[in-house]
Amino acid sequence: MKRILIIAVFALFTTLAFAQKKPTKLAPKKAAPVAAVNVADTVKAPVKTAKKKLKVPPKDGFYARKDIDSTEMVPLADVREEDVFYAKRIWREIDLRDTVNSALRSPKSRLIDVIIAAVKAEELTAYSPFDSVNNEDDAFTNPLAADSAMMQAAGTVEVTDSKAGTVTTVANDLNPESFLKFRIKEDWIFDVKRSIFEPRIVGIAPMKFIESSKQWQPVFWIYYPEAREILTKKRLVNTNNDASTLSFDDFFIRRLFSSYIVKESNPGDNKLRDIIADPKQRLYESERIKKSVLDYEQGLWEY
Repeated sequence: MKRILIIAVFALFTTLAFAQKKPTKLAPKKAAPVAAVNVADTVKAPVKTAKKKLKVPPKDGFYARKDIDSTEMVPLADVREEDVFYAKRIWREIDLRDTVNSALRSPKSRLIDVIIAAVKAEELTAYSPFDSVNNEDDAFTNPLAADSAMMQAAGTVEVTDSKAGTVTTVANDLNPESFLKFRIKEDWIFDVKRSIFEPRIVGIAPMKFIESSKQWQPVFWIYYPEAREILTKKRLVNTNNDASTLSFDDFFIRRLFSSYIVKESNPGDNKLRDIIADPKQRLYESERIKKSVLDYEQGLWEY
């Protein structure tokens, strides 16, 4: 009897276990209400594309920059008038067709381009090479406006209007290749305080060949002490070293140019061409003047 009771209880528990595992049918879920679609929302918004970063251009080589912006002008020693025992004024001309001076006309860095840009930007003052009576004047007495200086440098051309019957004078196109000479005015001084005999450049003038007079004439004068601040920061093309930091000011201060003397201070204020007609003899006289100046320095000392 006890055994029958255990079997019945076991069967009851088995039936209840199967009843719990039987799946029940769930009611289907209701679909969510569809919202009203706006026609404007169906238009696709413009897709924002990421901007490409601009690539930094590659560095062209490893040598120095064209401009030497970090270079400061080295000031020259002050010279008092009472310390000047001897002074001699010399006018020289630098011919850019000479191989030694060819660096001044390099297409990468021209001296005339540096001067013209500074005058045009009114960083330098240009002075007229003529006085009020049209005589040559290099005393920096007549400053020129930037436009006037540009017109003198470029030259003028007359434009004729046949219909109106008028002739108008306009500025010509500036040709840097036409400036093949520069004139330098300098003083050779002996400073007794420092016991130094040295040249000091006073002014520099770009020159053009004038067809009417068949002569080379300055277009304007630049006061060199004022120009040094600009020339110091402009890199000169050095034929011996591309990494050189030689500036235009170094070229003049270190006397790296080749030149010939065209005039020395004299009572008649005459140029060599006014006294000597033969070009060959003028060169001889130029060398004689140069030697006389150097001989004066040698005569100052006793051995």
